[in-house]
Amino acid sequence: MEFPGDLKYTKEHEWVRMEGDVAVVGITEFAQSELGDLVFVDLPAVGKAVTAHGTMCVVESTKAASDVYSPLNGTVSEVNSALVNDPSLINKTPYTEGWIVKLSGVSAGDVAALMSADEYRKLLGK
Repeated sequence: MEFPGDLKYTKEHEWVRMEGDVAVVGITEFAQSELGDLVFVDLPAVGKAVTAHGTMCVVESTKAASDVYSPLNGTVSEVNSALVNDPSLINKTPYTEGWIVKLSGVSAGDVAALMSADEYRKLLGK
């Protein structure tokens, strides 16, 4: 299982990659493996304000529907519209093509407070 060192992680299995002052957010390889084959992603609206630990969107698999929580306070500045036609991108490449949203207006301090790859690995017992 992959835990890229350049990402930050949450206990709820989301990841964050900073691209300048924009936070790219998705769910981890562990999360997608637990969910199984994803069949639908209910993306949030661009411009939606999200709060840390609040529901950001929903992903549905052949097993269940699951909330995806925002790792940070911010505003949805972009969504990965490719997921509408191919939600399995999250299963295939969760850290690259399978990103879910980009958030603007995030706090660098809040990003720094998220878990490192090593801390996330320990949380999972890997």
